Amino acid sequence: MMNGDDRQTLASPDNTEINFPCAFAYDSLSDGELIERVTSHADEEAFVFIFHRHQAAIYRFVLHLSGSVGIAEDVCQEVFIALMRQSAQFDSTRGTLGAYLFGVARHLTFRHLERQRMYVNLEGEDDHPTMTNTATNNAHALHAMTNPLDEFTRDEDVRRVRQAILTLPVHYREVIVLCELHEKTYDEAAEVLGCAVGTIRSRLHRARALLAARLQPTTTKDTTPELLNARCFA
Repeated sequence: MMNGDDRQTLASPDNTEINFPCAFAYDSLSDGELIERVTSHADEEAFVFIFHRHQAAIYRFVLHLSGSVGIAEDVCQEVFIALMRQSAQFDSTRGTLGAYLFGVARHLTFRHLERQRMYVNLEGEDDHPTMTNTATNNAHALHAMTNPLDEFTRDEDVRRVRQAILTLPVHYREVIVLCELHEKTYDEAAEVLGCAVGTIRSRLHRARALLAARLQPTTTKDTTPELLNARCFA
């Protein structure tokens, strides 16, 4: 959390009303220039601007990946705390700051889901729980609680697609979330996941097929491609 009345706190990942000192000066800086100021000069204003620039996308990414509002809030905060403490670990020669933050968020999300799976195991509520089952159960929270995506849940087709995405195996779910919901290119998705572009292509092809199969029992025709191409549920 930053000090001062005009600083944005990390406790409100969906808060868009932020007052920045010297906002126009920082707005003209690239991510690389901002993180350099954070690393070399402990510039708090630069860090706050990075948070403002990326927090909404990180929050939505984790929400789509986990189906849990609580996990999205926790991970969003953890990502920027990690960046604040270890900003020197970011290497601009290896990729963009956005991809780096998505990668950290992905890792932390899976850690949360695994911890949740282990908790269910200890409680004896499920003899064979999986992260996919956990995400499916969390889908109810995604549509029952107030969150930045509520305006899109009024569309039944979009709701079903998003819930179906949560049932996909994680390595297929994440490429759908990145390429379809967040409109990342193959290159950008490969950077986030740390794999080859060809792997992204093959996984996305398979993920779309699995998604169509999951939606087929409740549809009279295969509308999955149209729904995905609309990109109205990110």
